[in-house]
Amino acid sequence: MRSLPLPLALTARLAPVAVLATAGWALSSGPDTSPAAQDKTPPDTVGRSASAPATQAVTKTYATAPPPCESLAGKTVTSLVPGAKAAGKEIPSTDTKVRRTCSWNALKGYDYRWLDVSFEVMETDEAAQKSYKERVADRSGGGDVPGLGDSAYSVVNLTTEDKQQTREGTVLVRASNALVMITYNGSDFESKKAPSTTEINKGAIKAAKEAVAALQDG
Repeated sequence: MRSLPLPLALTARLAPVAVLATAGWALSSGPDTSPAAQDKTPPDTVGRSASAPATQAVTKTYATAPPPCESLAGKTVTSLVPGAKAAGKEIPSTDTKVRRTCSWNALKGYDYRWLDVSFEVMETDEAAQKSYKERVADRSGGGDVPGLGDSAYSVVNLTTEDKQQTREGTVLVRASNALVMITYNGSDFESKKAPSTTEINKGAIKAAKEAVAALQDG
């Protein structure tokens, strides 16, 4: 069998202003020096400020990213990526507590598959929601996946290079302050055709469901 170029995996892309308000009273005719005024005791604003409760730290649902290569069952890996080792290969990360990715890929005969599972943990739910919306906006043409995480989105695209088709599915899930991203693609180097949209989409969603379950199980 002659050596054939493999398609590249899709790479995942990836102050406060403090305002000090002061209030005062405008005095039109000088201070009130009457005995009643002199007996009045100013409110103990200093004491109240000192005893006010401190701002509580934000509690994160997920503090760290789970081991991505352990997030999928071995039979899931071998069914989605025939010929791949179930163990997968973790991609180096600058901070494994925040971001971790595992990759599987294999060529069996002329049939090629690539699968990535990524976890990204953010400081707050709001930050994760903002990032989720931005990433969905960059991947138009897909649709929501109901019942997966707090929100989930799936899209499948077809590309052709040198008459070789590659179909790639992406599933993005937000679960509280964490994002789960699945990238799954495939090509047939004999026919130069790509797997069907249904096959790629179902495979990516299956992987996403298992990855989200792994995240929730901690």
